[in-house]
Amino acid sequence: MKPARLSLGDVLLVGAAGLRSRPTRVLLSALGIAIGIATMLSVLGISSSSQAKLLADLDRYGTGLLTVSAGSDLFGGNSRLPKESTAMVRAMDQVQMAGETGDTGLPLFRNDRVPSSRTGGLQVRAASLDLPRTLQIRVRQGTWLNAATAAQRSTVLGAEATDRLGAGPGGQVWIGGQWWTVIGVLEPSSPAADIGSSALTGFAAAGEFLGFDGYPTTIYTRSAERSVAEVRALLPRVVNPREPEEVSISRPSDLLAARAATVGAFTSLLIGIGAVALLVGGVGVANTMVISVLERRREIGLRRSLGATRGQVRIQFLVESLLLAVLGGGTGAVLGTAVTYGFAAWRGLPAVLPVWALGGGLAATLLVGTVAGIYPAMRAAKMSPTLALSTT
Repeated sequence: MKPARLSLGDVLLVGAAGLRSRPTRVLLSALGIAIGIATMLSVLGISSSSQAKLLADLDRYGTGLLTVSAGSDLFGGNSRLPKESTAMVRAMDQVQMAGETGDTGLPLFRNDRVPSSRTGGLQVRAASLDLPRTLQIRVRQGTWLNAATAAQRSTVLGAEATDRLGAGPGGQVWIGGQWWTVIGVLEPSSPAADIGSSALTGFAAAGEFLGFDGYPTTIYTRSAERSVAEVRALLPRVVNPREPEEVSISRPSDLLAARAATVGAFTSLLIGIGAVALLVGGVGVANTMVISVLERRREIGLRRSLGATRGQVRIQFLVESLLLAVLGGGTGAVLGTAVTYGFAAWRGLPAVLPVWALGGGLAATLLVGTVAGIYPAMRAAKMSPTLALSTT
């Protein structure tokens, strides 16, 4: 008599019935796979989201921005940029725009009652009126300095300084023993991170009220990408013709690209950790299935005596293993996706979870389930119905 063939629905029902009989063990076994998949997906998602933010910054700020700062003199001391440096840079044909800042050396406080030692790393910098246009930083609240406010006790706060002080447009901060009015707040800027922790004033106001000497500390230049290499080579002699070797030139976009590469490097390491967790989960599934075969020998013997073939028994336990792995993988996928979107929302990043990562997670889950179930399924199929039924 030819044995009846099991449909796909029948196979799934039989496999699911075996899992429902031991829910606690099934959940604990699936947890290992869930942790592995969740780890890999969340790592890939967080890494992809961070890289997307860095690449968006590169696209937004471009690669034509160069930063000029004073280096060291021949004796290892600090050098200074000439006061006319920025004007000479603006005169270069290849330079589209240039802005400057100067360190006043003064800290920034929320009010006059904060101890002078608790600066929190917040500094006051003089800034040129064209600085936001050069850096392509937008004003988040209020307004930027103009010819009138740049000569008064008015200041614009960077994003980090605003968050830490809790001050906004219309408020006041304590600088150099005087109250200064906040007229604006800038958005975060990746190419110029020091701007975020600063209070920016006009050069005229810094000189009159804070005793600033007027020497620029940093000059930002923007030029066409095709001209960056030429501008970079010319800048030292243009900025300081007498001591060009004391001028330091950097390209913020190189730092952003390096950070994106670093994120990718750590991703590989963390994915390896997730793979180890997935492997441990697979071993747990295999162990669960082997124990299940031993405990259900009478069930296997009864099914064989009622006409089930070795192949049908084999496929039953293989499907149980796959369902167990899919349960863990699905849970892990949900957790990994939730972690990715939660982290992105927390850090203000674009949430990115590659489709190939989800597909890879599914494939890894099915592979683990198949490998973990092969041996238990073969062992169950080889059992003799008579011996299985006689087992107590």
